[in-house]
Amino acid sequence: MTIPCVPESSRPAGWLPKAEFDAIFSRVPRLSVEVVICTPERGVLLMLRDIPPNVGAWHIPGGTVLFGERLTDAVRRVARDELGLEVTVGDLLGYIEYPSHYENGLDSPVGLAFEAIPNARALAPEGGAWFTTLPPGLYAEQAEFLARRVGLT
Repeated sequence: MTIPCVPESSRPAGWLPKAEFDAIFSRVPRLSVEVVICTPERGVLLMLRDIPPNVGAWHIPGGTVLFGERLTDAVRRVARDELGLEVTVGDLLGYIEYPSHYENGLDSPVGLAFEAIPNARALAPEGGAWFTTLPPGLYAEQAEFLARRVGLT
């Protein structure tokens, strides 16, 4: 993560150098939201990951909760930014831990999965698709969550 518009040389006293910040950031839990859009007829909306890590893996759309951001605002922001959708935030479905991330030295996210209801009929955005059965290449932690909480296999 970088701090935009503030060159390292002009940051206020007490700010960590980027390398030190990155080292710390990679070792602390990071709160994220997962946007679960699911209908009985179309299944669940998943995206094909196009950024590291795990480029090419199917995943539930999600993103980091920003400092001071309300969880429901984070869900709406992620749905808008990643899916191009305006949504109504529904129930908290549960949480997803990602041991595969920290076991592989990546980071340590914990995702709060929220039901999201599109405010208009949702088409699959570019890089996305609807699934009534779970696809190969889906993050293992998300596959287990969707099987347990949404009933997909």
